[in-house]
Amino acid sequence: MNDQKCIVFAGNASKRLASEASAVYPDIINGKIHHKQFPSGEWYCQLQENVRGADVFLFQSVIKPANDNLMQLLVMADAARRASAGRITAVIPYMGYSRQDRKDKSRVPISAKLVMNILQTAGIMRYVTMDLHAQQIQGFTDLPFDHLYFQPILIDALKSVDIDVVCSPDEGGIKKAVALAKKMKKKFAFIVKDRVDESTVEVTQFVGDVKNKNVLIVDDLTETAGTLVAAGKECKSNGANKVYCAVTHGCLGDKAFERLDIAYSSKAIDHFYCSDTAIEDTAPLDKVPWATVVSVKDIFGKAIHAIHNDQSISSLFS
Repeated sequence: MNDQKCIVFAGNASKRLASEASAVYPDIINGKIHHKQFPSGEWYCQLQENVRGADVFLFQSVIKPANDNLMQLLVMADAARRASAGRITAVIPYMGYSRQDRKDKSRVPISAKLVMNILQTAGIMRYVTMDLHAQQIQGFTDLPFDHLYFQPILIDALKSVDIDVVCSPDEGGIKKAVALAKKMKKKFAFIVKDRVDESTVEVTQFVGDVKNKNVLIVDDLTETAGTLVAAGKECKSNGANKVYCAVTHGCLGDKAFERLDIAYSSKAIDHFYCSDTAIEDTAPLDKVPWATVVSVKDIFGKAIHAIHNDQSISSLFS
């Protein structure tokens, strides 16, 4: 076992998940930290634990407000570095800016690479995250990078749900959906969509047989639920019996709640599953009949414990 202290500090976006993950093993300390925001918007923090030589894990999802939460992670990292932490690991359950992973137009940034550079400059020495939107982001840094997967936890959560077909709501998610379909030993379908604007999509083609079948639509994240609802309607119009949706990162705003509520009422979607990587307060989803939040506290707690003790985390992918 590692003689260094293993201390987890949380930003405002991940306090609950960090606390629950820390409780998985008794040798993980849920460290006390004071956060403050000045009237100007500047962030300040003070680590209220001795971290000299310690193995420090900074828990923070880069969710809305993304820039505030990213800056908070940066000042936490700088505080830990200046306090002589032995190692500083950024645990980022939802990696914001991950959709900006390439130049798809002229004169645009690759913001995902920029974020990785800034975090390393702040003192980060290792990364832990879950279900990156673009896997190549792991190559945007030379630092150790542990990429966790929601798939095994989702399969366990769906044990009692009768699924016949796994469906990708767009071309970009085909690889993820195929992998899940193989693991669950189910049929596969996918949808070709055309994005009208940032929150509206239009289905142009449906591939697969869902008639009289129960369908699971899977995606890595949703903010407006436009893609999921359009996919749900298309599955139902192609004869699907029940339609379930599952995403890793439920970055749900008011528009998404409204759409999912209407989709449930109109029977376009029968149930919605998501992890708690991008949700600090689960109460809104706990209160609606159409949603289930699947906790990822165990896998993050096990990953932190394994990294601290220099053990393999590959067993967590099974």
